[in-house]
Amino acid sequence: MVKKDHLREELERQRDKIIHQRNEIIESIQYASLIQTSLLPQKKLIDKAFPHNFVLYIPKNIVSGDFYWMVIKGYRVYFAVADCTGHGVPGALMSILGISFLNEIVTLHDNLPANRILNLLREMVMKALHQTGDSAEALDGMDIALCIYDRGKDILQYAGANQTLYIIRQDVVIEYKPDRMPVGVSGVEEQSFTNQYVDLKKNDTLYLSTDGYMDQFGGPEGKKFKFDPFRALLLEIAHLPMNAQKKILLKTFEEWKGDNIQVDDILVMGIKIH
Repeated sequence: MVKKDHLREELERQRDKIIHQRNEIIESIQYASLIQTSLLPQKKLIDKAFPHNFVLYIPKNIVSGDFYWMVIKGYRVYFAVADCTGHGVPGALMSILGISFLNEIVTLHDNLPANRILNLLREMVMKALHQTGDSAEALDGMDIALCIYDRGKDILQYAGANQTLYIIRQDVVIEYKPDRMPVGVSGVEEQSFTNQYVDLKKNDTLYLSTDGYMDQFGGPEGKKFKFDPFRALLLEIAHLPMNAQKKILLKTFEEWKGDNIQVDDILVMGIKIH
């Protein structure tokens, strides 16, 4: 009897230790989330640049491998949406690298085109991760859509690494395709990213998104949401106020996901030009 009591006490002690360690880890990650959130652009900055906007941001695991970024420099607004390799803590570490490098590039260089910023970002990421292009290396990096908006001329520059820019104009979805290579080492030969120019019109609505929304499993057959329904949803809601669009996107996502686990971080940014 004494032996059984001792065994039970030891099991309870180990259980309590595991619970304590788990709580410490969760508290640490939650604090890391506060730090990560503080590095993201504040709402007042986004509102200053674009009075009509929304950001739908739903990390999968407290901290996120997706990030959004914005800097106002003179008459130019630099902004981006990015999806780093992985999610959770590894993805969050990559996101902090991305934010820091983008801030450094824009601070040190004036009037760089969007594609040159991505080229420099790739160089900095590869250098930081000691990537040389060896086939045995992990393909860590990020997909990103980066834009520069000239507020005086209503001209937008866009450069993309595996992330599309969507513009809805007069009930038509216009897609600006990215280069099919990431920011970081990849299986394709490195080339310069492409710079695309867009003459924006009044009431154009811009959308930047990572692939988490489209890759979510759900619905009656447990399949991915996919890109075509996502584009159709954007077209359906584009005429609505931005906050209403965000609510519909969130509700649609939650109803589609249902009881399934969230498979990835979610990030969608919407901007209306006035």
